[in-house]
Amino acid sequence: MAARAGTAGAGSLRGGAGMSWTVVPATDFARHASRWQRLHAAGPASPLLDVDFVQALLDVFGTGRDMLAWHGDADDTDAMTIVTPGRLGAWNTFQPAQAPVGLWLQRDTRPADGLLAGLLRALPGPALMLGLTQCDPMLMPRPAFDTPSGARSFDYIRTARITLQGGFDDYWNARGKNLRNNLKKQRNRLRQDGIATRLEVVRERELMAGAVADYGKLETTGWKAAEGTAVAADNDQGRFYRALLEAFARRGAASVYRYWFDGPSGPHLAAMDLCVEGGDCIVILKTAYDEALGPQLSPALLMREEATRGLFDEARFERIEFYGRVMEWHTRWTDEIRTMYHLNGYRWPLLGRLHALAARDRGGEADVSAAPPAPAAAATGS
Repeated sequence: MAARAGTAGAGSLRGGAGMSWTVVPATDFARHASRWQRLHAAGPASPLLDVDFVQALLDVFGTGRDMLAWHGDADDTDAMTIVTPGRLGAWNTFQPAQAPVGLWLQRDTRPADGLLAGLLRALPGPALMLGLTQCDPMLMPRPAFDTPSGARSFDYIRTARITLQGGFDDYWNARGKNLRNNLKKQRNRLRQDGIATRLEVVRERELMAGAVADYGKLETTGWKAAEGTAVAADNDQGRFYRALLEAFARRGAASVYRYWFDGPSGPHLAAMDLCVEGGDCIVILKTAYDEALGPQLSPALLMREEATRGLFDEARFERIEFYGRVMEWHTRWTDEIRTMYHLNGYRWPLLGRLHALAARDRGGEADVSAAPPAPAAAATGS
């Protein structure tokens, strides 16, 4: 049975008569996927909020307690989200580690804080606080610090992008001399050793299972294997990336980059990227490289140079998105850096003010109820 709340107040995205929240179990997402898809197409259309991305996340990482909610009426929808319960009285957007942004989708470009109180009234149980995690200001503007709703935002991580304007040579010549010279020296060293580099781009659906298996082999040779976080063909991460890439590949929106060192002893897989495409951008979800190649080589950065040149030349996208915590190598690659944020919403404005005061007394910021820690950026070599 779907739960419903009353019409939204003046602070909502639209606030029209008859607009209300509907809440159903997220296990029913496939039944309502067309609604999500229509709303996604009406907004920025980030591939990270595409219906296939969401379905793969739920299929592999769903908890069974997650709820799908939408704001609208019988004929119109202006916001949708998937949320999951945290500690008593608190909810968060469904946020597996594999999701770079929180699963909140809206048509309007205004901040979302005005809708949160209405959603809390529609959720089951004593729902007092809702955390929208890992919000991207490119997709959803950050609310002002002091809002009538009592909502509060705070910094998550800084992330980077590359805008694909002009030609690659102009972009590359604007990079630091140390980066350009370092990669040039590495290429000269490889040629002296009789090794040629080769970039392969895999886009076919039937090849994605093998590509994910190859990616897992690269990760299991490195530090992620020791931490137990490596992708493998037979673990949840591997099943997720295979399902995701196969779904995107059905419509030509997935790409896997394989970077080969072809030498006297035959081809050697040196680095890989797993990517999805849409909304005028390509998103690099995962990067791995063969750490056994040693500290004198940066195969992932060599791959990145050739892949970026190809993306400039193809002119298919407006930007490359990294969506990981900014590392030093990102700052050599681009100066386009923005801060993602978390957003706390409250059932009553007074509760938000009390929460903020309590956090200040503890010497910290008001925390999202169960927000995951900020991830480490994918290592890509020095």
